[in-house]
Amino acid sequence: MLKALLFPLTNVLTFFNIFQYITFRAAYAAVTALIISFIVGPKLIDFLRKKKAGQEIRKDGPQTHQSKSGTPTMGGLLIIFAVVVSVLLWQDLNLEFTWICLFALVGFGAIGFFDDYLKVFRRSSEGLRAGFKFGGQTIVSTIIVVFIFLNRHYYTTLLYLPFFKYPVLDLSYFYIPFGVFVVVSFSNAVNLTDGLDGLATGLVIMAFIAFAVISYVTGRSDFADYLQIPYIAGSGELTILSFAMIGASVGFLWYNSHPAE
Repeated sequence: MLKALLFPLTNVLTFFNIFQYITFRAAYAAVTALIISFIVGPKLIDFLRKKKAGQEIRKDGPQTHQSKSGTPTMGGLLIIFAVVVSVLLWQDLNLEFTWICLFALVGFGAIGFFDDYLKVFRRSSEGLRAGFKFGGQTIVSTIIVVFIFLNRHYYTTLLYLPFFKYPVLDLSYFYIPFGVFVVVSFSNAVNLTDGLDGLATGLVIMAFIAFAVISYVTGRSDFADYLQIPYIAGSGELTILSFAMIGASVGFLWYNSHPAE
């Protein structure tokens, strides 16, 4: 949004030319998400404590985890809010990639929120039933993948493997079930990793550093050509979302590192 508002003012003041650079906007997206986390974090923690939205620990879990009972849950709301605000401020809103990723973030976030809400409401470690959770993940993933497929570019259905210059396979319509499988798997991989203070968040930070690099180089024709990887116009903007996620995760980690608040 800021690019659309301020970059046209370059004719008046050349300083605003800086808003065309992805690296500039990505850095400030991370800072923005981090600041939002620091500002909103304490208020969210106090609100959840007042609502007694505490974590219920599984009885079959390690005894050392029982002390975590009552720790406010739904902390993922902090990350989602910080990332959404940061992306809306710094990323190109005319790009379909922006809205696809925001839909994925909010869609999967809604499933996680409902899961946590049921745990709090029932005062149990059992939240959304596995079938409903998987069904919701599949629906969100299918919407995303079908949209990408219907608005596909040349490289969409081509399967590349690392260190291979050319695609090994054109998935064609099989891209849809393959894409759904990948998206749902990523979601559950994060869920399975979660459980210890900051564990999933630390890995998310490292993963999004990699995503930031990948999206940036694929979004630049010169880098893509040099590295002999597909060039995807506009994908560089996802570097901004990746940095926003990194900033929000660092802010979340501040409150969720041991002992988790």
